[in-house]
Parts: sequence; C-alpha cells; structure tokens
Amino acid sequence: MDTGTTAFMLCSIIGLTLMIPGLALFYGGMVSVKSSVNMMMMTYGAVAIVGLLWFVFGFSLVFGDSLGGFLGDPTDFFGSSGMFSLDGSTDQTSVSGLSLLLFSLFQALFACITVALISGAAADRMKFSAWMVFATVWAVVVYFPVAHWVFSFDGVISEKGGWIANKLGALDFAGGTAVHINAGAAALAVAIVLGKSANFGKGTKPHSVPLTLLGAGLLWAGWYAFNGGSWLGASDGAAFAMVTSFLATCAATLAWLGVEKWKDGHVTGIGAASGAITGLVAITPSCGDVTPMGAILVGLVAGAICPLAVGLKERFGYDDSLDVVGVHLVGGVIGTLMIGVVGSAESVQGVEGLLYGGGLDQLWKQFLAAAAVLVYSFVISLGIALAIKKTMGIRISPEDEEVGIDARLHRDPAYELI
Repeated sequence: MDTGTTAFMLCSIIGLTLMIPGLALFYGGMVSVKSSVNMMMMTYGAVAIVGLLWFVFGFSLVFGDSLGGFLGDPTDFFGSSGMFSLDGSTDQTSVSGLSLLLFSLFQALFACITVALISGAAADRMKFSAWMVFATVWAVVVYFPVAHWVFSFDGVISEKGGWIANKLGALDFAGGTAVHINAGAAALAVAIVLGKSANFGKGTKPHSVPLTLLGAGLLWAGWYAFNGGSWLGASDGAAFAMVTSFLATCAATLAWLGVEKWKDGHVTGIGAASGAITGLVAITPSCGDVTPMGAILVGLVAGAICPLAVGLKERFGYDDSLDVVGVHLVGGVIGTLMIGVVGSAESVQGVEGLLYGGGLDQLWKQFLAAAAVLVYSFVISLGIALAIKKTMGIRISPEDEEVGIDARLHRDPAYELI
C-alpha cells in the first residue's frame, strides 16, 4: 500500500462526502419552505441505502469480472470479501498501491450522489417511502450495470470489464454518462410518472437563495475530489483535472448569467448556482481530455445551452422541479460529446477530437455511449416508477401537497416561526 496515494484518496473521500450536505442545501434552498426538509432527507436517505447496497454487492456488480461486458460477477467481492486483510494474506491493492477497500469507498460515494441527484425532479410531491424504494431498485438495476459499462476496465481490478470502457472505446473520465446522463434520464422518467405539481408553470420562487448558493459552493469544492480524485493518486493528472474543472465552471457560470440577462433582463443567484453546477457537470467526463482553453469552451457551450434546455419543461409539460434534466442530462451529453470535438493530444489522456484533426471516430463513439446510457436509464427508470405507482403509490395527496410534505410526513418544519 502506498501511503502517499492513500493520503490523497482519504482527502478526496472527505471532499466527496462534503457533496452530500452540498447537494442537500443546493436542492433544499430551491424548493418551498414547506418541503425543504423532505428535499434534504431524500439526499440523505439515498446515501444511506445505496451505501449499504454498495458494500454488500454493488462493488462486485460494478468491478467484478464481467459477465458479457454488461455486469460484474456478484460473487467476486460479495460482502466486501477479498478486499481487506490485516495480516497481509490478501492483495489489498488495485491501482498505484491504493487499498481496494478505500477505492470501494471512493466509488460508493459516486453511486450515492448519482442516485441522490434524481430527487430534484421529484420535489414537493413524491412520497418519501416511494423515493426510498425507487432509490434502492434503481441503484441495483440501473446504476450498478451502467457504472460497470463505463468504469470497469479490463485488467485493472478484474480480468474483464464493461463494454463501453473496453469494446466501444468511448471516454468518460469521471461520470458524464454513468453519473449525469444516467441520473438525468431517470429524473425525466420520474417527472413524467409523477405528473405536474400544483404550482407548475406559476413561477414559484425558491425559499432560500443563500442556501442554494452555499450548497453550490460545497459541491464545487467536492467536485475537485470527484474529478481530481478519479486519477487515484496525487499526480499531474489530478492537478490537470482540477484546473480544467475550475475553468469550465467559471466559464459556464458567466455564460448562464449572460443567457439570463439576454432572456429576462436579470442575473440571479439561482442562475449563478445553476451555471456553476452546469460547468462541473459538463467537464466531468472530459476533465482529462481537453486543454485548459478547451475546458473554457466546454463551460461556455454548456452554460449557454443548458439554461435554454431548462425551458423545455414548460414547452413539453414535464415537471422537472429542480432542472435535473436541463442541467445534468443535457450538460452530461454536452460534456461527453465535446471530447469528440475538442479533445486534444496536449491533454493528459491525449485523444484528439474533430477540431484537432481527429476526425469523427471519437465523436461517434461518444455519441453511442451517451445514447446507450440515456435510453437504458430512461426506459428502466420509467418501468420502476410506474411499478411503484401501481403498487404502493408514488405521489402524496393533493391535501398533503398543499399543507407541505414536511408537516405531513416529517413532523419537523425547516424553521420554527416565533
């Protein structure tokens, strides 16, 4: 075990854990005061259930020896077996001297945060019990297989890995497909099944912009661990990923605010927070494949397109309450495709995109990966949500929606008014 690598990954895991309250605050500030506690609890509930599933069999389904390129062998590391040994009798290393058990914790947080992202589409109207069932089933039948497709490489942990990583050759360094397109497609399915909230289209305002900005800041900080930590070591690659992540986020924030000013004549705190997250989403898959100038372009493109994509929910009538589709699905697609456009041999991974003379080959691979994950996640997520709706029910009653989920389901309000 390499102590330097271990120390770096311990710090990255702390950074990733900060994304849990970051996401809770980011979402919690954007909803009505009557449901802000519920919104935050959906994040914490998802983390709790997915974290347990991961260490029982999730890691094995993702990083176990591949069964046809589509799913890892569930018996390889079931119950975290074979991942640790105090007497040195079991090989504890995976990459660069990193403990396999610690690598599992790092990846567990990816799984937890991905599932929690979906909850933004269900704000104000989904039963907490239904959400917990959805989060459980979705993690098993959607996230774990897709993460295997994308993150499991031949010979790194197990002999055979997933089909996107090894056979297709598409690039996704830290989760544009497995995390953001995956969660965004699921959010669209959930929003469709839940139907419109009572306030849809009425221009309801967030109850606390400062909480949302604080949450966005914590997510920004944690994203350095998300992208930089994915290099699994304190290296030039980690530094490169952090710099490109920073630049794309700055560019996307400015672009989003510019579109806001052009459309509505205002620049808003929610716009600044959303722009920052959009930049982070878009650079996630490409943080090691584009130059710093390329990262700025990625951020500008995502920051300009995503606020326009957010408006599609009004046009098509799906109530994606907190714009998971517009930010994560669209932003994830943009970031994934931009590798095939502005990928550069001067970056750490050295893959050339269309504008650097690489032709259409890599762009086509990126498109296929994005499309495969989008379709799979949407179809299966729709099935899960419909099954929950037909059995236990998925939506709270109109009366509970009017009073507020916090008062009806969780007892304690966000604020005690004296």
